[in-house]
Amino acid sequence: MSLLEAIVLGIVQGLTEFLPVSSTAHLRIVPAFAGWEDPGAAFTAVTQLGTMAAVVIYFRSDLLRIGRTWTRSLRDPSQRGSLDARLGWYILLGTIPIGIFGLAFKDQIETGARDLYLIGTTLILLGLVLLAAERVGKRTRQIEDITTRDGVGMGFAQALALVPGVSRSGATITAGLFLGLDREAAARFSFLLSIPAVVLSGALELGTILSGEDDRTGLGALVVATLLAFASGYLAIAGLLRFLTTHSTVVFVVYRVVLGVVVLVLTASGVIS
Repeated sequence: MSLLEAIVLGIVQGLTEFLPVSSTAHLRIVPAFAGWEDPGAAFTAVTQLGTMAAVVIYFRSDLLRIGRTWTRSLRDPSQRGSLDARLGWYILLGTIPIGIFGLAFKDQIETGARDLYLIGTTLILLGLVLLAAERVGKRTRQIEDITTRDGVGMGFAQALALVPGVSRSGATITAGLFLGLDREAAARFSFLLSIPAVVLSGALELGTILSGEDDRTGLGALVVATLLAFASGYLAIAGLLRFLTTHSTVVFVVYRVVLGVVVLVLTASGVIS
């Protein structure tokens, strides 16, 4: 991988990881448009560590508070009903589905699931489901109102993001809207929920690259891409949370559908492959 590819793909990863547009799809589509080789699932997973570092820093006070309260609640029953203790459990419960499905379908995710026809189709379909969530979601519940049902439901939605084009944040925000959460609460919990799954996935795939099993990406290019993913990801988190306080997600629906159609048309015509 050249330095230019690493720079472009690192920025793309950071900007699209937290927007409901699928970073994995963009890391497959952008190289196809540019005539570059597919960087692979391992590159995607490792650069996501940069965006996860952005989440950890952005939500550091929330994470420390949740971690302390959850730990105390294990030995102090009076703490177990608090929001932070509950969030700790919801994050753990919500991580189980993607862990199970990720291990069960690892080979398919790294090969057939990166097909451009599949990516174009999932971009369109999830966009339309997100539009439906915008239309029927009550958006009356705050982060304080999250329950076990929400954590598990958004966890299963997150597992759908194993398919490129679905989008981790897109699927979980959509599920949150269907469950009646307001946009900011759905996005905030979506970001917190993503941390364990992405860190574990990135750590496993980093081992694959360092061992030489995946030699498409040099270590230098990987470091550059991950650092740029961190910087652009931090900006994307702050921007999206501000945006969702006063705007709907319809702009992302339009973007997904248009991009999906373009990908399908160009792939069918042989322009990209």
